Amino acid sequence: MLIGFAVPMSGAWATPQNQERIARRAEELGYHSVWTLQRLLTPAGEDPGPYRAVPDPLITLAYLAGRTSRIRLGVAVVNMPFYSPPLLAKTAATLDRVSGGRLDLGLGLGWMPEELAATGAATERRGDRAEEFLTVLRALWTEDTVAFDGEFHHVPPVRMEPKPVQRPGPPILLGGAAAPALRRAGRLADGWVSASRADLDTLADQIGVVRAAAEEAGRDPDALRFVCRGAVRVRPAGRADRRRLTGSPDEIAGDIAWLAGRGVTELFVDLNFDPEIVGPDADPAASMRRAEEVLEALRPGR
Repeated sequence: MLIGFAVPMSGAWATPQNQERIARRAEELGYHSVWTLQRLLTPAGEDPGPYRAVPDPLITLAYLAGRTSRIRLGVAVVNMPFYSPPLLAKTAATLDRVSGGRLDLGLGLGWMPEELAATGAATERRGDRAEEFLTVLRALWTEDTVAFDGEFHHVPPVRMEPKPVQRPGPPILLGGAAAPALRRAGRLADGWVSASRADLDTLADQIGVVRAAAEEAGRDPDALRFVCRGAVRVRPAGRADRRRLTGSPDEIAGDIAWLAGRGVTELFVDLNFDPEIVGPDADPAASMRRAEEVLEALRPGR
């Protein structure tokens, strides 16, 4: 299994300096990838939970592209309804170029009503809209001239240059846990990425849905990537009520191995959902010390 690590993306520790520090150390330790997340807005007057002061994920990756040289750069996920296809196509192509072809583009539909309302996103038939979005996105990356007249997206004859480094474009990983989203990933994407609240005991079943949809569409399911966002919480060992990916580094490493046997091909360790790391009372320096300890403890090939 390939192992990645999420950079600080929420709370007081999510500074450019700390993001660079984690990304560079992850690269030194042989991690496959570093990851960001998107949270555009949060509702006023409510506890933002793990989404406290989240910076833009794509700009963060562009910054890290200039501070690293080999490690892949992933986002899980940016939400298609917040963008037009040409805008995201240009942004992703540019990011792929400045990183030397290291971008993995996770895409989703969004779920927070306030974000969807504030961005003017349509909320009906989001799945159908997403399928058209992907068609236009890939056309802009691969075709010299693009013209598209669909039900939701209309593009007059245009050219978009420069193209991405990766051909036919950055790998697209679709999120979503509902059956239609899983089938969409199997039919149309390069892989699937799980959410922070995913029930790890059901991942194998969800992966099975994606694989079956790929096979029904005439695609090779073995060519797909299955990426698990590992919402890790390091805690004392031996707790009777321990949940997977919560516990000592050795216990968490055992969970990662278990997930590999369930069909997961990649996992990235994400501390951004641990209240002890990102909560309002968390000390950024202490959060960084803990993150660097986890980086060492779960490094590939340990």
